[in-house]
Amino acid sequence: MSDTGGKRPIIIIKRPVRAAAHHGGAWKIAFADFMTAMFAFFLVMWLLSTQTPKQLAGIAEQFKMPLKVAISGGQKSSTSTSVIPGGGSDPTSRVDGEVRQSEEESSNDPNDVKRLENLKQRLDDMIESSPVLKQFRPQLLIDITPEGLRIQIVDSSNRPMFDRSSAVVVSYMRTILRELGPVLNEQPSKLTLSGHTDATVYTQGDKSYSNWELSADRANASRRELLAGGMQDTKVLRVVGVSSSVHLNKDDPYAAVNRRISIVVLNRRAQADIENSNMATSALKQVGVKPGPGKQAALDATATKPGGRI
Repeated sequence: MSDTGGKRPIIIIKRPVRAAAHHGGAWKIAFADFMTAMFAFFLVMWLLSTQTPKQLAGIAEQFKMPLKVAISGGQKSSTSTSVIPGGGSDPTSRVDGEVRQSEEESSNDPNDVKRLENLKQRLDDMIESSPVLKQFRPQLLIDITPEGLRIQIVDSSNRPMFDRSSAVVVSYMRTILRELGPVLNEQPSKLTLSGHTDATVYTQGDKSYSNWELSADRANASRRELLAGGMQDTKVLRVVGVSSSVHLNKDDPYAAVNRRISIVVLNRRAQADIENSNMATSALKQVGVKPGPGKQAALDATATKPGGRI
């Protein structure tokens, strides 16, 4: 035995203290970017709050300016007449020979609109005050369209405007047209007449005679009654038959109201459009013939023939 009396020596072991494992710091970078952006945002807001309204308008203009203009120079959006933001060709202007109407050109003359409104009121008053016309009021439709004042005389199952399958005007229809003649003659602008039928197929008679010819004949017969009532022939600019291509009652193409005569007292713009679209004038100029003043388009109508029920 040793002198220690049998006791073991005490051994002290010191272990080094190590830090916890590193788990990455990417979130710190993202958070720092976020805080920088927020600082920049509040700095911009503070700077804007110190600017005058005129300075703010100038700043807003810089954001409206296209990048190409900002880099290379050019016309600003505030001084551009184009309707396209940032510039570009104006679709309402006349480009490459194609005529496009601007807002000012397409708008109607206020005096012209007022004249047609007065005419509508006069016709309404005339119908209400006339014992003869008042009984036909449900068959007289008067409204204002982009072309002018439209007067529609519609058919009725119990009161047709023409003899069956013909252009012979019945007595009450003749009365209406002759009453309208003097009033329409007082208007400075011209008018158009359109004949309409329903969708019933013209099944009898010559195959070359259809709803197209019948509607044109009825429109031309209405023109003659207007002239008999005192309207001048020079007031008529166009007489057409449109068959059953335009229904008044779209849900029922065979309805009686689809058989009608439409008279449109044209506004100045619509009258000018029709007159300018008359290619006969250009054809006459090519052969050296000068067209006379007030020359009308030829009436697109043919002789009346009997046929099926319309």
